[in-house]
Amino acid sequence: MAESAPAPVTSSSSAFAPLGQKLFAVLWVATILGNVGSFMRDVASAWLVTDLSSSPLAVSAIQAAATLPAFLLAIPAGVLSDILDRRHLLIGILLGLASVSASLSALSATGAVSVEVLVALTFLGGIGAALAAPSWQAIVPELVSRSDLKAAVALNSLGFNIARAIGPAVGGLLVAALGAATTYLFDVTSDLLVVAVLLWWKRNAAGDDTLREHFGGALRAGLRFARANTQLRAVLARAFLFFLSASAIWALLPIVARRELGGGPGLYGLLLGLVGLGAAGGALIMPKLRARLGQDGIVLSATILTVAVFVTVAMAGVVWVTAIATLLLGIAWIAVLTTLNGTVQAILPNWVRGRALAIYITVQSGAMTLGSLIWGTVADRIGTKGALLVAATCLALLTLWWGTRAAKLPAGEEDLSPSGAWAEPGLAAPVEHDRGPVIVTIAYQVAAPDRAAFLEALYGFSQQRRRDGAYAWGVSEDAENPERLVEWFFVESWAEHLRQHRRISKSDADVQSNLLRYHASSSPPVVTHLISLDAPKSPTSS
Repeated sequence: MAESAPAPVTSSSSAFAPLGQKLFAVLWVATILGNVGSFMRDVASAWLVTDLSSSPLAVSAIQAAATLPAFLLAIPAGVLSDILDRRHLLIGILLGLASVSASLSALSATGAVSVEVLVALTFLGGIGAALAAPSWQAIVPELVSRSDLKAAVALNSLGFNIARAIGPAVGGLLVAALGAATTYLFDVTSDLLVVAVLLWWKRNAAGDDTLREHFGGALRAGLRFARANTQLRAVLARAFLFFLSASAIWALLPIVARRELGGGPGLYGLLLGLVGLGAAGGALIMPKLRARLGQDGIVLSATILTVAVFVTVAMAGVVWVTAIATLLLGIAWIAVLTTLNGTVQAILPNWVRGRALAIYITVQSGAMTLGSLIWGTVADRIGTKGALLVAATCLALLTLWWGTRAAKLPAGEEDLSPSGAWAEPGLAAPVEHDRGPVIVTIAYQVAAPDRAAFLEALYGFSQQRRRDGAYAWGVSEDAENPERLVEWFFVESWAEHLRQHRRISKSDADVQSNLLRYHASSSPPVVTHLISLDAPKSPTSS
């Protein structure tokens, strides 16, 4: 897929540096307005369902319909983000979301809406949001320079929290003053505004690519990449463990507001607003914190702060103390969220970015969902205070582990742009793209004294082979000539092997060049491509 020309590399420690790049700034403002509209729509639906039914199950069904698609569809959405033009995909999704809100407006204006219809349309809106999320994250590296990537991720989080602070309040006022039908129309307008900005963005169109991936193969390639990428797995593990424990505050804060503090929905709304305010402030100071503490220091400090917040909320029992704690929680939450998200962005090559980000989203949302169930169950058995203290203990143990060198986040400093280092394979005749599997062999001549060092380097390089498309890998020695070592790997089709040629990054090419130091022959290693043949048909009996 053709990409826009990268933005010029600049160096800046300012939190607002990405806004100096016009395209990012315009899309950033547009997405804030779009998210404000989405929050207004959610408020209108939540209010409308209480008019239609007094059943708590109906209210919870609206929430489930809005959030379930994110867990179910994040990975397929990531595949679509990588195999389709992301700009066109987002435009189509936003038009669909505008249609959903327009339908809600028309039905509520005519009194034809029911709980079942509201749940169904909310579920469709959730599908649209789930399909759009990986693409929104994946386009960020196209909009800013690499040096401003983490600041851009922080600004996106800031924008979301601005929308979260404004949208529900404005939506509530509009519902009270003008009704749900009019509020839905504001969401339609915000969606169409974002569509207009995406149409204004003149992203380079994808050419006619004969190697364009199809859904099934792209899904398998993305899962292979995640399984073989040790850096991504390390970040996913950190994210899962943190959000599994930290989800306790989101699951139990409504109970704290009602039972422990004796408040109502107004107090709960205030506490959530303070979380958003803290997150917005945290996003502004994140570049300075990153420069001083580094990414591991930020996550470590934020986790310690989260532990302190949990203990305070559990033990305080005073509104103003809890309010300050939730403000600090927003700072800690945005620090972890933007650091992990920025790290994932930095370690991903563009060809698999959407799929890998979708896996990250799935892990995060899965951990939050599972954690909410766990901490709700724990709170039923030992009380809200006890559950928060147990969650704080889990986070404290994570802090001790994360303080070791073995648990450091990847730096993400490798050059992952395509290198073009592999020459096109020689062919006696054209090969159909769907033929396979393909066995690729590379024969090295390695002197006995270098054998151990070479094999260590080669086994390390095997992860690159698997990340870029190999589903099996190994190394063998020639029984007649033990110094002749043959690396081999399997790829599912000829087209997938040709994609491997495109995927090898400059960083990987440097590692591969290091292998050649051990190759003792003056001729380059011999590469062969073996393509599976179908079994011959049996002759037809007369």
